[in-house]
Amino acid sequence: MCGITTARSEKADKRQANRRLRVRLRSAVARTLPTAPGAEPLWPGIRDVSDPWAMAKDGKLRFDPAHWPRLMCK
Repeated sequence: MCGITTARSEKADKRQANRRLRVRLRSAVARTLPTAPGAEPLWPGIRDVSDPWAMAKDGKLRFDPAHWPRLMCK
């Protein structure tokens, strides 16, 4: 498996997505604290705040190491 584009890392994109998720979770918790009994809150997920295809690497691709040995080097 390798990234589709030439980006080295998605670290900045992942950090930004997790920050957005934490902000949304904190606001969801603040909104749902005084709820009616039996009401279940809807918690946002990571896919609600980010899209893996909009990140630096655009997903991953399978390749054959026998044909592409250079991609196996770190």
